[in-house]
Amino acid sequence: MTNQFYHGKRALIATMHDKQQAIGPVLQDELGIKVFTLDDFDTDRWGTFSSEVERKSDPLATARQKCLHGLEQGSVDLAVASEGSFGPHPFIPFIAADEEILVFIDRKNDIEIVAKELSPKTNYSEATVTSIDDLLAFAETALFPSHALILRPSPDSPENMTKGIHDKETLIKTASQLLSEYQQLHVQTDMRAHMNPTRMQVITRAAQKLVQRIKSVCPACGIPGFGPTEFHKGLPCAQCHFPTKSVQRIINSCLKCSYHDSVEFPNGKRHEDPMYCDNCNP
Repeated sequence: MTNQFYHGKRALIATMHDKQQAIGPVLQDELGIKVFTLDDFDTDRWGTFSSEVERKSDPLATARQKCLHGLEQGSVDLAVASEGSFGPHPFIPFIAADEEILVFIDRKNDIEIVAKELSPKTNYSEATVTSIDDLLAFAETALFPSHALILRPSPDSPENMTKGIHDKETLIKTASQLLSEYQQLHVQTDMRAHMNPTRMQVITRAAQKLVQRIKSVCPACGIPGFGPTEFHKGLPCAQCHFPTKSVQRIINSCLKCSYHDSVEFPNGKRHEDPMYCDNCNP
């Protein structure tokens, strides 16, 4: 069932890497929004994963910039943009993570709704190799050829770089040329959304979270985006009753009016397991 607030409205998905495939169906099916893209929308201007263009802002600000530019270029009141970041997982040691941030801006109602998805499901990796055999071993772990690769002479070299390699013949031919000239090459996963099906899945999950937040309307004024804005820690330990770092209370607020409410014990627990208590388990 759709939320009627945006039913039939047009929204630009600010992308040049086919993210509408991951975001569009969710917005259309759940909210009745008619999505579209622009053929000449250049998101590389805000940064590239292969470092030719450095990202100067944090991921949230970058997604917001894409959205705002899309509103102007598309001459619409609604726009959605995403930005991804890859690196070590902040909570799980020794694995990589993909964090996707989606920003939805409603210019007419002057609201911005944000959703995030952090996932350990990513093939993000890179290596410097000196042989075709080592390259093919890397390619296998990186889910090649369904997920594309990037080859270059060294990690910091913007020259002689080839992106979007997704067939073995091109991979070996390009690698052989680099190895003959430089005696080594740097290989990395191509993290652009249209070259990385696993990343597309994470973006879809972020879009689903975004839709749920949009569907949550303010009880006072009916504007979408009503939801958590403050998280108060201190859920007491079940054994010693010492305040833990777990959330005890959430404040939900409207993005437009001053209405807010408070939810005690949002996870249904009134006490935390002692294993998460700094007093019982320092």
